[in-house]
Amino acid sequence: MDFLSSHWRAGVEVLILWFGLYQIYRAFKKTRGASILVGLILLLMGLSLLSLVLELQVIWWLLKSLLVGLAVALLVIFQPELRNALARLGSSKLFSFSQTQKHEFLDTMAEAVGQLAKKRIGALIAFERSISLKEHLETGVELDAVFSPEFALTVFYPKTALHDGGMIIAQNRVAGAGCVFPVSSRELSDRSTGLRHRAAIGVTEETDSVAVVVSEETGQISICVNGRLERNLSLDDFRKRMEAIFLPKEETHEEPAKQERIEEELAREVSDLDGGDRDLVSD
Repeated sequence: MDFLSSHWRAGVEVLILWFGLYQIYRAFKKTRGASILVGLILLLMGLSLLSLVLELQVIWWLLKSLLVGLAVALLVIFQPELRNALARLGSSKLFSFSQTQKHEFLDTMAEAVGQLAKKRIGALIAFERSISLKEHLETGVELDAVFSPEFALTVFYPKTALHDGGMIIAQNRVAGAGCVFPVSSRELSDRSTGLRHRAAIGVTEETDSVAVVVSEETGQISICVNGRLERNLSLDDFRKRMEAIFLPKEETHEEPAKQERIEEELAREVSDLDGGDRDLVSD
C-alpha cells in the first residue's frame, strides 16, 4: 500500500502516455505520412544513440536545439493526419449516429443504388472513413446535403453538370459531387475496364474509403474496398455487404456465421470488373 500511495502518479502518467501513443499510432498507421514519421523517428533515434555512445557533443547539441523547431514542423507536415485523428475522436460512439439512423441510411443508399441500376444510370460514390477525402472534394463542387434516392438520380442523370465525376459521402451526408478521383495505375487483366471503375479502385487504394459503382451499360452494382473490386452484386447482397462493412458484426441483423459466409461468397466473385463504362470526363 505504501508503494501504491507513493507511486500512483507514475502509473497514471504511464497510462496517459500509452493512450497518447496508441492514438498517434491509429492516426498514422493507414496514411501516407506513416512511412515519413517512422523514418524520422528512426533517424532521430539513430543520431541520438550515436552521439551518446561516441560522445559527439556538437551533434547532441544540434539535436536538442532543433527539437522545438521540429515539433512545429511536425504539426505543419502532419496536419491532415492530426485533423483526421481529432475527427475520429468526435465521431466515436459517444457522438455518432444511433444504430437506427445508420440502418435507415443504409436502406436509403440501397434504394438509391437499386434505382440507379434499374435505370442504368452510371454512378460513382465514395464513402469517407478515417482518412479524409478533402483533397478529392476540392476537385468537385462542395455540398452539404441530405442523401436521398431522388438526389442521387438527379446528380448522376446524364447531361447534368455533375454526372461526370464522383460523389463523396461523409458523416452520412453528401459532402460533394462531380469530384475527380485518382485512376488506378495498376495493370488490369480486362483492358476494357472503364474509368469510373478504375477511379473506384484508385481512390480505395490511396485511402480507406469504400466506393460504390453502378455500371452505365449493364446496370451492375460493384463495391470496391482496399483496391479490390467486388462486382455484379445483387441488391440484397449489396445491402448485406454495406452492413458488414459499416456496422460491427454484433450490431447487424445477421448472425456472425452467416455474415462470414456472405463475405466468403462475395470474395470469390472478386475480379477485375466489367468493362465498357464511360469516361469520367465528357467529350
